[in-house]
Amino acid sequence: MFQLYQYASCPYCQRVISYLSRTSLVPGKDYELVEASHGTPGREEVVRLGGISQVPFLVDKETKLYESMDIIEYLKRKYS
Repeated sequence: MFQLYQYASCPYCQRVISYLSRTSLVPGKDYELVEASHGTPGREEVVRLGGISQVPFLVDKETKLYESMDIIEYLKRKYS
């Protein structure tokens, strides 16, 4: 299971979420959406795990990615 750190008003996060909604990946089973808006524990995790305060942020075992298009390409390669 991977985690996608995001917040609702982020258009780049929405790009990744839109891609996920078109796949056979199941929320809660294959991935977890983590709220990472300012002031949330999720935002603190993003900084702790990746070093900067930016979303979307994907964590899949040892893989950590920030950019929406990089995340989508990774998901296509790994889960398609």
